[in-house]
Parts: sequence; structure tokens; C-alpha cells
Amino acid sequence: MDPDAVRDRAADLPAEPGVYQFLARESRGRSGAGTDETEEDGGAIGTGGDEETEGTAVYGAAGAPLTDGVAKAGDDSYERVLYVGKAVDLRSRVRSYADPRSQRIRRMVAEADSVDVAVTDTETQALLLEANLIKRHRPRYNVRLKDDKSYPLVQLTDHEFPRIEITRDPEPVAVVFGPFTDKSRLETVVKAVRETYGIRGCSDHKFANRDRPCLDHDIGLCSGPCVAETEIDGEGYLGDVEAVERFFEGETGALADPIRREMEAAAGDQQFERAANLRDRLDAVEAIHGESGDAVASEGRHEDGDADRERVVDVLGVAVEGETGTVARLHSEDGKLVDRDRHRLDAPEGERSGAVLAAFIAQYYAERELPDAILCSDHPDDADLEAWLDREGVALRVPGTGRESTLVDLALKNARSRDRRDDEGRALADALGLDARVNRIEGFDVSHAQGKAAVGSDVTFVDGSPEKSDYRRKKLDDENDDYANMRSLVRWRADRAVEGRDDRPDPDLLLIDGGEGQLGAARDALAAAGWDVPAIALAKDEELVVTPSGVYDWPDDASHLHLLQRVRDEAHRFAVQYHQTLRDEVSTVLDDLDGIGPETRKRLLRRFGSVENVRSASQTELQRVDGIGSKTAQTLEERL
Repeated sequence: MDPDAVRDRAADLPAEPGVYQFLARESRGRSGAGTDETEEDGGAIGTGGDEETEGTAVYGAAGAPLTDGVAKAGDDSYERVLYVGKAVDLRSRVRSYADPRSQRIRRMVAEADSVDVAVTDTETQALLLEANLIKRHRPRYNVRLKDDKSYPLVQLTDHEFPRIEITRDPEPVAVVFGPFTDKSRLETVVKAVRETYGIRGCSDHKFANRDRPCLDHDIGLCSGPCVAETEIDGEGYLGDVEAVERFFEGETGALADPIRREMEAAAGDQQFERAANLRDRLDAVEAIHGESGDAVASEGRHEDGDADRERVVDVLGVAVEGETGTVARLHSEDGKLVDRDRHRLDAPEGERSGAVLAAFIAQYYAERELPDAILCSDHPDDADLEAWLDREGVALRVPGTGRESTLVDLALKNARSRDRRDDEGRALADALGLDARVNRIEGFDVSHAQGKAAVGSDVTFVDGSPEKSDYRRKKLDDENDDYANMRSLVRWRADRAVEGRDDRPDPDLLLIDGGEGQLGAARDALAAAGWDVPAIALAKDEELVVTPSGVYDWPDDASHLHLLQRVRDEAHRFAVQYHQTLRDEVSTVLDDLDGIGPETRKRLLRRFGSVENVRSASQTELQRVDGIGSKTAQTLEERL
């Protein structure tokens, strides 16, 4: 965009708070529906990156729709997010890009083709939405925290019987509410929504393949629209969904009133424990809407009643080297250091320490309680951020002398030091003869039961730590051939990378769980797809590292071997977990076992809580359940 185009776009914008995005039109690779899925922070699994994000609506406290990002431009192109920013006054802020302050921003504006905006109710909501969009789209011109979380959202899917769930990556056509900052409170509210209105929370696969109600129906979390025997009317179900939408749009009474009536009835029946639980749930429901406007709750920061005392203090030191920023955080409570950690950020060339600190503060405190004070080695380069912290009662200082200055110096020393993870990546590169430090590794494994319910996992580690937002998993053709399964899994990943259908960066190294056979299958897939990424394998039995040039037997205490073992073990865990999920779904959770009828199944699940716990129970424990004799207990043990 040239300066005149920026000014023309700014003139059309409101002088209100919001978020803006500079977009560049890109040619699109081959598209198609995928069967890959993602895992985020150990939570729910959703569809992966084969589909473009289009038309997702995010709602604030007042129910105003906010668009969130990558807009479809046509069949052969899409608009990629280059930069995300927030503003108190969108018109003024966007106009300032007609005369950029730095060469980096000047390049960004020249590369952009358009500007998209989202108006928010408050400045704080704009800050939350900006952090979410940066984490989701990873714009190349933004400073990005690599190892943090985005803010959670609530989505109601676009199905005949919509599903409600907490997510950080909403579906393109879902109705989405948020962002929220207290995930624990949000989980309480969503559970209350489901208990009150019976909205389903199961995956589409489970919903489509049931022939009797599941455990959620048995314990009152779902009305069971998946089966005919519950006689759920579609029109009535959608009416309940509309009531849920009204609640998240700000009509608290849609959920609070039924809970309050139930609480009063429980107290009247002298069911005081249940009444207390309902009271806590009611408190969470009535507090949830404060998050959209007030953003980050600050209650509890002065528990001793002294509002002037800074009991909890975070000390931040920042170091920038090339295009990588490191922030070290020292956490102090009541004058004592109780925790320290380090965080890496992608820092586009030319970014100063102040900009890196500002980005860290905004993105790090997702789902975290703010401290009473933040001490910094540099002044954060963001006036809106400072204003937000001031409204939240958080003191922001750059100490010059005294004890606070000593703490900042210590944080700086931590930020500038190289940690064990640096050594692991460098040692691994040296041992394998690679030119650059190994920073990003993807690990692959397959799991099946004699060829049935075959699945593959693709996990990602960055700087030695799991990057769960980049986990993927895939259903494979049922084939009792580990080599063929691995070849199929790696070919799927390679094709997506070559065709531009995978939104993750290329890894520095692929790690295959297995030996020479699995590595050979993986390398065949890489060659067929034309994806030039180094690949090695790690065999379980003797912990031998298999490479195209030979086999290495590294010392047991080698740090780079430990790094590979962590990746290999996580890929194995993720694959086995998915396989067990599919296996349980295929058997419809105990339904196919002889001697286990609906009532016995309910009693088993009520006693043990899950199929996994039933699987691990002894025959003696199983026989304590009414209806389970020695023969049925033996059948359960053998089949599960």
C-alpha cells in the first residue's frame, strides 16, 4: 500500500477502540478437506489446517461481532496477516502508517494490500483480541511469544444440533464468544450451561456413530440429541442454544436465574453441600461477563487488606540477539524470590528491547493473575499497555538504584545467559553434522491394534519444549504394516508442506520413532514429495540413533540424546492416546461386551468414572459393582 492508500483507508475507519490487521494477498496451494487434527495444551482436539479461516465472528460483552483474521480473497488466493495492532482510536492509528517510523514497518506497509479492522467495546478487549490474533496467525512483523497460550474462547458450532466447547482455534463458521482470561471460571460456566440446557459437547465422530446415550447424558450434562430414544426435538434444542447465546451476549439471567432457583430449592431441602456448590457456580456465572470489559481480574492481589503494599512483584529483564528476544522473569512474593523462568520471542529485525517487553507483557499474562508491580530493565514501548496496567492497579517501573535495580540486573543476567536447551540444540546439530542449531523438531509415531484403528502422530518441540498448538494427528488406512503406515504419515506431512497447506514453519529435523525400516519409509516419502528436511530415527530397545549415514550409540547422559528421547516419547504418547480414543469409540464404550447391558454400563462408569479406570481395575474391584460376577469381570479384563 502506498501512503495515499493508507490515508484513504484510515478515513473510512471509526475513531473507536479496536484491532487492525495489515493483509497481503497470497496465491493459494491446493486445498482440500483434511483428516488431521490438533492438540492444544492437552485439551480438546479440532480439525487442522487444511481449511482457510473465513468469517469467524467473535463477540464482546455487548454482542458486537468482531472479525478475526484471514479473509478469503478468491479461489486461487487468500489474504495473509502481516501485522496485528491495537488502538484506542483506529482512524488515527492506521493513518500513522502512511509515514512509518521504522524501515521494518515501511517494508510491511509496502508489502500489504489491505487493512482489516475489528471494533471492540473497550480498550482492554482490544488488547486481549490483539494477543489472541498474534498467537493464532503468527504475523511475521509482530513480536511473538513462542511458548505462551492464547486467550480461550467459547464456540457454538454450525450443526443441526450445535456443540459447545472451549477453544483457542474456533471453526470458520462457528458463533464465538470471548476472549476470556480465567479458563477455570470459564470451564465452570460451560459446565453449568450444559447442565442447565443440555447442549452437547461431544465430537462429530462420536455424535454420528452412537446408538445409545453416552455418559454425558447419564450424568445430566447432555440431552442426548444423538439418538432417537431421547426424543429430542430439533426446534426445542435450537431454542436452548439461543438462550445460551443470549447469556454469552450479556443476558446473565438466562443462566443465573435457573441456578439460583435450584440453589434455593437445595437449601430449602437442607442439601447444604449441593447448595454451596451451586452458590459457587452462580458466582462464576455472574462474574464471567466482567472479563470481557474488565479483562484481567485483579481481586486477591492484596489479600492482607493493605492496598498500598506490593506483595507480588514480577521482575523482567530482556535481551535481543538477531531476530530472537529472551525475557527472564523473576517472581517475588512478600519480598522473597519464589520462581524464575525464561521465555523466547520472535523479534523481527530492528525491534528494540522496549517493544519486545511490551509484547511479552500483553501475551504472557493470558490466563495469569497480574502482579502488584512489574519492574522492567527497559521501558515498554506501548502507551496503551501502560494505560491498561494503570487501570488494573499494577505499578510499572524501571528502577535506577537500590534493591529493585539489583533484581532487574539479576533478571538481565538470566536473559543474557545461555540455558540447557540452547546447549541441547547446539550439541545435537554438532553430533549430526548439521550447519545450524536444531531449534524445531517434529516427532512421528504410528499406533494400531493388529492393523485396526491405525493412527499417526506428529508432535512439535521448540527449544526443547513441547509446542502443543502445533501438534497434529491423523487417521491412517487400517493396515498391519508399520513401514507403510509411517510412509503414509510422513508423506501426508510432506505434501502439505510442499503445497503450502500447513501453517507451521518447516522443522530443522524430523525424528522417527523406530529403526532403519521406519526411517527408510520416511525418507522414501520425503523424496517422493520433494521436501528437503533432514530425518533421523531413535530405536527404543537400545536407544540407538539411526541416520542415513550410520548408527550412533551416544552416552546415556548426553543432553542431545535426552532431547530426542523426550520428543520420541511424546510422539508415542500422543499416538497411543489417539488410538485408544478411536478404539473406545469403535467399541462404543463397553457396549459390545457380552454381559454388559445399559444399566451395568452406567454402574461401571459411575463407580470408576471412565473407561480407562475400568480398564485398570482388578477383577476384585470390578465384582464390587452390582451386576458384575466373576465371569463378566474376567471378560472385562480380557477385552479391555
